[in-house]
Amino acid sequence: MRKIAKAIGVAFSMYSKIPMPHFVWASEDMRYHLLFFPWIGAVIGGLEIAWYHLVGYLGVGKILSVALAVFLPLFVTGGFHMDGFMDTKDALSSYQGKEKKLEILKDPHIGAFAVIHLLSYLLLALGFASVIEGTKAVVAVSAAFFLSRCLSGLSVIHFPGAKKEGSLYTEADTSGAKVVSIGLVIQMLLVVTALFIYSGMNGILVTAACLLMFLYYYLMSRRQFGGITGDLAGYFVCMAELWSVIVVGIYLVLK
Repeated sequence: MRKIAKAIGVAFSMYSKIPMPHFVWASEDMRYHLLFFPWIGAVIGGLEIAWYHLVGYLGVGKILSVALAVFLPLFVTGGFHMDGFMDTKDALSSYQGKEKKLEILKDPHIGAFAVIHLLSYLLLALGFASVIEGTKAVVAVSAAFFLSRCLSGLSVIHFPGAKKEGSLYTEADTSGAKVVSIGLVIQMLLVVTALFIYSGMNGILVTAACLLMFLYYYLMSRRQFGGITGDLAGYFVCMAELWSVIVVGIYLVLK
């Protein structure tokens, strides 16, 4: 139990701003931390569902309620994945070679294209989130926070890395690959099954969006960067979440 508690602490300390007990990390503590990476998504999804129902009781205006719903993931994660999204967009917008793109990912300065894509992302998220109505649709979209992290964890283990350094390389090197992979797949299958049963088409669309984005993430990272990095993993999480909102939003509008 102590090892599990430490693995949970490592996962939440690395990928969220949720306060955790302080302790010295050993390589053994990081071995299974990716197993609990999706649990941060579960926290975010739970907060989104709770906020959706709370809004009805509080009578909060539509714009404010949607703005806070979009802000919640950034608040819980401290913008950890969004930072990777912005760095990746800067690199892709440079149209340079692989090595130059990798240098841009490491550059601490923010570029104009990162700002443009951040604003575009937030506008799309706000727009499509504003048409998400009904508990089944909200649950489906909220599940994307969990599913995206399951897939991101799998990519860290199974996708080729672009470099032999950085936090992602450390995570892949210290993870108990087989146990973590099986655990992530089992968690994902359980959630997807529950989604299909409860949310119907909404759940199918969210699952499809996450899986298609996962395929694109693999192909793009190989072609543009020679493999994945921590920034690219963050980019994937953000894009999977955004496309989940978009496809469900379109479905509800056309329904």
